[in-house]
Amino acid sequence: QVQLVEAGGGSVQAGGSLKLSCAASVSESRFKYESWCMAWFRQVPGKEREGVAGSNSGGRNIVYLDSVKGRFTISRDNAQKMLYLQMDNLKPEDTAMYYCAARRAGICTRNDILFDHWGQGTQVTVSN
Repeated sequence: QVQLVEAGGGSVQAGGSLKLSCAASVSESRFKYESWCMAWFRQVPGKEREGVAGSNSGGRNIVYLDSVKGRFTISRDNAQKMLYLQMDNLKPEDTAMYYCAARRAGICTRNDILFDHWGQGTQVTVSN
């Protein structure tokens, strides 16, 4: 099976930074983490979940939500099965629960219905 565990959320003031991490554990040898699209999503209560950033293994297919471009950077370490999201110049509107997700096949996308595995989420709160 596949487990995704996020960490790194917290409370910061506007303009601050946080770095989220997502550790994947894969128990089946047929699952190849390095071939997956890994992505970050976020959700605020009462609103739809939105894709923040996604990256394929080689970094040739990286997508960002327009509102985070230039502020957030997604990266991954395939050897360690880790995914990261460096978030700089945070704004109050970035406040949300952030989720790590994995798509085992297909191009990298911010469409959440295409993802196969999800973490439990880590809360990010940005105050003025």
